[in-house]
Amino acid sequence: MGGGSKSKSSSESSTTYKTTTTTIPYVTSTPNDSGTTTTLQPTTALSKVYNFTNNNIDQLLNEYLNPSIDTATNQAQLNAYTKTLNDETRKSLENNIIAPLAQRNMIRSSQATDLYNNLAKQQNDAISDYTANLLTNSQNNTASMINTLMNLTFQGYNVVSGNQAQSLNTSSGNADKKSSDSSSSSSSGM
Repeated sequence: MGGGSKSKSSSESSTTYKTTTTTIPYVTSTPNDSGTTTTLQPTTALSKVYNFTNNNIDQLLNEYLNPSIDTATNQAQLNAYTKTLNDETRKSLENNIIAPLAQRNMIRSSQATDLYNNLAKQQNDAISDYTANLLTNSQNNTASMINTLMNLTFQGYNVVSGNQAQSLNTSSGNADKKSSDSSSSSSSGM
């Protein structure tokens, strides 16, 4: 009968990363054997954008899906428009129509009242139109804000990824690398 032989060899290697911290103005990355830990530098623009986006995205998405005249921005715009409209149209009516006619005794109080009532109706119509346009634009404005914040956040992600890669690369160059080889053989014969 014949004999046979077996041989077995294996190779193992391990890398132990030395702690290397890479810091840029926005982030700090430190690799170790478990991965890379990255933290945002507090009070930087990147940290503020990241925190603002995370803290407000739910509200912004809700405003996008359910536009409302009751948001702080829409209320401020509507109040400013209404105040300007009221002030300017009343001045215009009084200075350009009622005062000149009154100086010539060409207007009665009932006619002036009718002019003011017409003005109030026109103002209400203008405010209603403005409000409808404001709601329409509100969704677009909210979408634009979400888009801007997400772009800034993803730019920050690119900064974080680049810093992690740089830190890992630096740490790799400083790593302790060990390898071991082992082999065994056996034979049997008859």
